[in-house]
Amino acid sequence: MGTNASNQTWTSNLIGNSSFCNPAYNESVHFVTAMYSVVLVIGFPANILTLWLTILQIRRKNVLAVYLFSLSLSELMYLGTLPLWILYVKNDHKWEWGALACKITGYIFFNNIYISIFLLCCISLDRFLAVQYSLESRGVRRQRIATIVTVGLCLTVALVHSPAFIIKEGDTEEQSTCFETLPMPRMIANFYFARFIIGFLIPLTVVMFANCSIKRKIQISDSFSHHQKFKVKCLSIAVITIFMICFAPYHLVLLIRAIAFVVNPENSCPFEENIYTYNAVLLCLVTVNSVADPFIYVLVSENVRKDICRGLRTWRRQLSTSVKSDNSNYPHVHSSKELQMENSSA
Repeated sequence: MGTNASNQTWTSNLIGNSSFCNPAYNESVHFVTAMYSVVLVIGFPANILTLWLTILQIRRKNVLAVYLFSLSLSELMYLGTLPLWILYVKNDHKWEWGALACKITGYIFFNNIYISIFLLCCISLDRFLAVQYSLESRGVRRQRIATIVTVGLCLTVALVHSPAFIIKEGDTEEQSTCFETLPMPRMIANFYFARFIIGFLIPLTVVMFANCSIKRKIQISDSFSHHQKFKVKCLSIAVITIFMICFAPYHLVLLIRAIAFVVNPENSCPFEENIYTYNAVLLCLVTVNSVADPFIYVLVSENVRKDICRGLRTWRRQLSTSVKSDNSNYPHVHSSKELQMENSSA
């Protein structure tokens, strides 16, 4: 009884305090909806194309293609949640599809963001092993091991995010927002610290170490042409840059919000109201990663470009053949001049 009473008191205090937080939703609505729409329109077909291309590479026993396939599948899953977030933002941050839909949508969105981050680490480490330890890593760089690593990674991230189904941030019956409870509970602040360290700082260190090592190794090697060295250098810089642009700003804001709550837990609303627009805009940058990844990791590959050209040639050939067959099935239509000649001869 005492526990239930304390929980009810905590809940009522939370709801009461949240009424004093009035973030300016209207300041970011146009940017957020426009950004999500552009990311969805470009990212969805780009990742579908990547799925097809990586399936071709998997059939050729390409180990890296396992991670690329999983990355595109993960990004397609959270791209699929963007239409609901667009409607939610345009509806003045009022969720109208029930608590379960809120929890599932939020779970898929944030779960697959961190699956994508860790898969980017796997891709960088796989490239590092292939370049730095090309002979020694043959026993490790296998599709079976890559599949086991991917499945284990996805299950771990899914398990860590499973509290999304029980925390009050997804209970839209008690509040109109979906995973935007303000002021934040202490548990969410602690979770933000974990997301910054485990979900961003450690992966960033791995990505920077792997790509910088690859660049150094390629530069001192005599077995690569100047063009190949330049391409590897640009790819390494692009990977780190995209990682910093898409993930660093948002996670820094999460860290700042968590620190602000720890410093002043009783009166965090003024700060939350001031930083809300920045948080919403920077969360949009996270989704831009789903557009950048297909072009960086897949379309820069020589084999992939050949697959695209081969696929386009096959499609054109099939289209040309179907047009010819359709034309041959049509009855011959005489021109007016031919009809006049036939009539005159008759």
